[in-house]
Amino acid sequence: MYLRTLIFTVLWTAHSFAADERIFELRTYYAAEGKLELLNARFRDHTTDLFVKHNIENIAYWVPENNENNMLIYLLAYPDSEARKESFSSFLADPQWKAVKSESEIDGKLVSKIDSIVMQLTDYSPAIPKALADDDSIVELRTYTTRPAKLENINARFQDHTIALFEKHGITNIAYFNLTGDQSGADNTLVYLVAHKDTQSRGVNFKSFSQDPAWKKAAKESQIDGRILVNKGIDSVLMKATDYSPLK
Repeated sequence: MYLRTLIFTVLWTAHSFAADERIFELRTYYAAEGKLELLNARFRDHTTDLFVKHNIENIAYWVPENNENNMLIYLLAYPDSEARKESFSSFLADPQWKAVKSESEIDGKLVSKIDSIVMQLTDYSPAIPKALADDDSIVELRTYTTRPAKLENINARFQDHTIALFEKHGITNIAYFNLTGDQSGADNTLVYLVAHKDTQSRGVNFKSFSQDPAWKKAAKESQIDGRILVNKGIDSVLMKATDYSPLK
């Protein structure tokens, strides 16, 4: 068992990841009642192209599997923080966007609430793939909230152990992020994306991962000075890519 785990770890750490200095923005839109399909249509037919026009890179668009809150979750990229500000300002001022927005909201606003966090890839994150192995994959957005001064511990555990063990147990690593320094929670938040073949596979794979002696050992050693996460410090959303998502 030790040799098998060592082989997986060596193979994982041998991957060469080019430094990616881009700024990423994870945006969550809460569609007004009955407006989610209209919101998706606006992105599909107009917004994504307008983003490109204003040098905003579309990475992925998802809707949660259990979407009681009518959410659309999407990921954008920019060369840097200044470019993000300039691009979004020019997008919002674009007469074409204003016309699209006005026309789409004749019968009321499509979005009731917007959440946004700005992030950078961790130094151990794999490069974000152009496509997933299975077009019908389930993508899981996981957010970890650590206890004070413990973010470094959770990052070290993922870098040295968890990401290789995920791959060993059939969980596909997509990307790992920490918040930029100007964001609330920058000192205690890890956000990451993984993929599963389907919901059933997710349950099976996480169970085998949690029972792996190598994981139990890594988890125990990483918490020798106290627990890393706050109580209920893991948030998870299972999502499916929209038909217009670049990453799917």
